[in-house]
Amino acid sequence: MKKVLALVMALTLIFAFAGCGEAKNTSAKSEGVMTYAEYDAAALDSEVTVECYVQAHQSWWDNKITVYAADEDGAYFFYEMACSEEDAAKLVPGTKIKAKGYKSEWSGEVEITDATFEFEDGSYIAPVKDVTGKSADELKAFQNQLVAFNGMTVEAVSYKNNTPGDDIYVTLSKDGINFEFCLEYYLNGSDEAFYNTVGNLEVGATVDVEGFLYWYEGPDAHLTKVTVK
Repeated sequence: MKKVLALVMALTLIFAFAGCGEAKNTSAKSEGVMTYAEYDAAALDSEVTVECYVQAHQSWWDNKITVYAADEDGAYFFYEMACSEEDAAKLVPGTKIKAKGYKSEWSGEVEITDATFEFEDGSYIAPVKDVTGKSADELKAFQNQLVAFNGMTVEAVSYKNNTPGDDIYVTLSKDGINFEFCLEYYLNGSDEAFYNTVGNLEVGATVDVEGFLYWYEGPDAHLTKVTVK
């Protein structure tokens, strides 16, 4: 009986170590690639090389695509990255890419411009980070990540150029502090049900929202989900 028990325990340990060996560390970088901390510390207008995972992207056009990406340590926003229409169809959520471009800033938004990329093996979807109650200064650390704001009050809703069929601007508040949000039409405006939900929000309603924490003279998350309470 003792020999049988010892054998079972030995096999359990073997399988446990085997499982550990298969675990993937998505934050590990290949040679010549920056960690997120190195990218974050890099000077503006400097060339950067990063490995990350596509979380979403805006519409492809003119051999360019704007991509929201992340790894385990942070997030990246690629503005108008060079991309063929064929490759754009492959940039599904979770896809790993290696990209080279220039770290830039526009109205507070830190992004990568003039980028090119190549596909790599691997897949990762970043978890939603709950940032409810954080100040604008605190939110800066979550820039470009997928975040959640819960229990927000609708203060105002308006359309870009005052016409449905383009971006929708939403002002939400928490504890007397207003925050700006945007339904970016080229990200998810083709989702008619979602577009109508956001466009028909009533002032005073309470909502939970999720979005990529874009920055325009302050936090201005690009909405991906809205739940009316």
